[in-house]
Amino acid sequence: MARSTNQKLKLLILKDFLERNTDEDHPAATAQLIQELERHEISAERKSVYDDMAALQQYGLDVQSRKGRAAGWFIGERAFQLPELKLLVDAVQSSRFITRRKSDALIRKLEGLASVHQARQLQRQVFVDRRVKTMNESIYYSVDKLHAALSAGKQVSFRYFDYNVRKERVFRHDGQRYTVSPRGLVWDNENYYLVAYDPRHGETRHYRVDKMAELAVTCLPRDREGAEPFDMAAYAQRHFGMFTGREATVRLRCENRLAQVILDRFGMEVILVPDGAEHFIVALDLAVSPQFFGWLFGLGDGVELLSPDWAVAGFRAHLQRVAARCGGHDAPAEGIG
Repeated sequence: MARSTNQKLKLLILKDFLERNTDEDHPAATAQLIQELERHEISAERKSVYDDMAALQQYGLDVQSRKGRAAGWFIGERAFQLPELKLLVDAVQSSRFITRRKSDALIRKLEGLASVHQARQLQRQVFVDRRVKTMNESIYYSVDKLHAALSAGKQVSFRYFDYNVRKERVFRHDGQRYTVSPRGLVWDNENYYLVAYDPRHGETRHYRVDKMAELAVTCLPRDREGAEPFDMAAYAQRHFGMFTGREATVRLRCENRLAQVILDRFGMEVILVPDGAEHFIVALDLAVSPQFFGWLFGLGDGVELLSPDWAVAGFRAHLQRVAARCGGHDAPAEGIG
């Protein structure tokens, strides 16, 4: 490449060098910048470097200078500051729905947004006990396709599977394709879910994205029902662990110490009605499922399910079935209190 052509790249090379090699704790001296330019066969003098730094500042790059013993030039404000990048790396690393290989690739890209010195601080491990990563590598691209379908107002088609005891895919409905109208995506219980109107059942359902295969965006517009306004947050809140169940307004009587638990799960908008000095009653719209019963059981004797009657009967029957499966349930429950 001709020397004059390289000269045209001078500002770009300086910008790249500063972004990758400098930060507040690691400034680059003017002599270092001149040496970097010479490596690219670009001639430079100290005065021209000062002019280049001024041009980069005018462009909008936060180039700062420091005088004294640790004199030099460095990038100050960046699009993402180091604490923000650490937060993003932690989220990617601990996320269950992102495969291990894709996690590593994303973290390497995030490291590119910091200096090489700061990037070393991003090379850390977030320890989540026995964290299981998804086995479906295609989820990363499936989410992108689903967003595209939502934006274009199109239906999507896919096959849906579960894993058997041999860790083999077993497709539901004999491998027939599902064709649904997307309403939105929900990230719940560490999984991505597509919430969509299913015309075969005439209702809105949800599907785990990592269990979809051969996902395709069709040319068909969404069904009228699928295009109607829909409260995604309320839908996700009603379904414990995104499991389906009979929807109802459930009334609970809780000890006051459980107020934070209820507010954490259902939000600050729910109304807690005092019931005596030690209790409150709350009415919640949700899907009554075994997962809801499990959550309720986890609160112990501090909560009472008041209504509807069929939910109370269902909870009682659920507890009896579980108790019947406990070996030696006639013996004293030692160590439980």
